[in-house]
Amino acid sequence: MKGVITTAAKQDDFRYRLWRYDGAPGELIPLLQSAQDHFGYIPRRAISYIAEVTGIPESEVYGVITFYSQFRLQPMGKYVIRACDGTACHVSGSSMIIETIEDELGIEVGGTTEDGLFTLSIVACIGCCSLAPVVMISDETHGRLTPASLRKLLRGYRRRERSAGKSGEAAGCADKA
Repeated sequence: MKGVITTAAKQDDFRYRLWRYDGAPGELIPLLQSAQDHFGYIPRRAISYIAEVTGIPESEVYGVITFYSQFRLQPMGKYVIRACDGTACHVSGSSMIIETIEDELGIEVGGTTEDGLFTLSIVACIGCCSLAPVVMISDETHGRLTPASLRKLLRGYRRRERSAGKSGEAAGCADKA
């Protein structure tokens, strides 16, 4: 229930910001932040709507979105993988870890898997240097990784998702019987 309230609050905040927009300079970024909070990214329709409300050409709105790294034009995966490439991780083989993730999931840095499960990003430092090389998958930190242990870890996430999906399907079938 808490997620529903949070989503409704974000939606209301986005609508409220658009409704209250009075042409004041400096409001574009807060409007884009509200849109991203609401949708999880900034979809094309939000760009068009913000451009219409503000009178700022869509090309300029898009330019602001692509200039600031905080904004996303594509939805994020259910699991966001943050691969550390700080000094300790770099000298401990983070490039091999990143290549392993790209190979195992079939995505590049900044990409999301076709099934929407994983998004890969690189961060400057996670702050777990003694565990290098390190990745965070959502809020879980995994350290002292090797390509083999990382593949096993990623396959475990996929396996859990498949079994959760199957138990959901079974529950759905039981409800229909």
